[in-house]
Amino acid sequence: WEHYAFTQDKKYLEEIYPVLQGAARFFLSSMIEEPKHGWLVTAPSSSPENAFYMPGTRIAVSACMGPTMDIQLVKELFTNTIQAAGILGQDRVFAGELEEAIQKLPPMQISSKGGYLQEWLEDYEETDIHHRHVSHLFGLYPSNQISVAETPELAAAARKTLERRGDAGTGWSRAWKINFWARLHDGNRAYKLLKNLLTPVAIDGKIVYNGGGTYPNLFCAHPPFQIDGNFGGCAGIAEMLIQSQQGYIEVLPALPDVWKNGSFKGLCVRGGGVVDLSWRDGKAEQLVLTARVDHTFKVKIPANVSAVALKGKNLNIEDGYVKVVLNKGEQITLAMK
Repeated sequence: WEHYAFTQDKKYLEEIYPVLQGAARFFLSSMIEEPKHGWLVTAPSSSPENAFYMPGTRIAVSACMGPTMDIQLVKELFTNTIQAAGILGQDRVFAGELEEAIQKLPPMQISSKGGYLQEWLEDYEETDIHHRHVSHLFGLYPSNQISVAETPELAAAARKTLERRGDAGTGWSRAWKINFWARLHDGNRAYKLLKNLLTPVAIDGKIVYNGGGTYPNLFCAHPPFQIDGNFGGCAGIAEMLIQSQQGYIEVLPALPDVWKNGSFKGLCVRGGGVVDLSWRDGKAEQLVLTARVDHTFKVKIPANVSAVALKGKNLNIEDGYVKVVLNKGEQITLAMK
């Protein structure tokens, strides 16, 4: 689905739709109602790879019903399948069944004890508060079910979750946390995690592995090596510079203070666009948008920008956004003042 979101390739969507549909049918047929609220949940399952104590005991278990990550995954799958079916003009009845099922999924819950996002249906005590997995924040990244703009309370709970977990972890874990903090628009914290990810594990020519970092050849250090640390770190840098998961293009959403001046070229956005950007003193100066397909692009104007000009004429900014209609291959340059 994400490939389609970035390319708008309908032929590709037709090819992969049976995969979406099949996965959705599997969960629709295998999920059950939990007894307390009647919510639709996966069972049995677990929250990778953490465990919790049975209430009133120090007995650690993992098996549970409807862990938060499962529900987020299922909700995204059902939502994407519904959208795909609509675009392709297929499975109207099945899409309706998925819409009904979404209404029965458990809501994301915030702990009354600590203000963090609950990892399980019940607010269990986790066995490892600092566990390298933060599975229940899938809804923050790579999904878009939690955001600073649309769900501020959940975003605050996600922040609390990350603060409790801490910044340590293996390479891939640190990389994921870069993306989490970028989605929370905290560029300085994302930058701190990026530096942690790149911590050298070679001292005086010898490999000294202490849980994370980077080898001299730039491979992610998680014995023997984890490519998701490299890919995740790269993705995190992109998320710090541009985001498009909320239906609009947002530039420099998590710019750290140390990246005062800079530029990038060729970063892709959902909707089939490619963006080049330059900035100075932390303020966007020029944005070049190229369309790979016919599309109407919505661009969020940074708060520190007072006007946006196209070919010398100021564009109308409505509620902090400008809309641009482009045909395939067209390119425009927006000057921000």
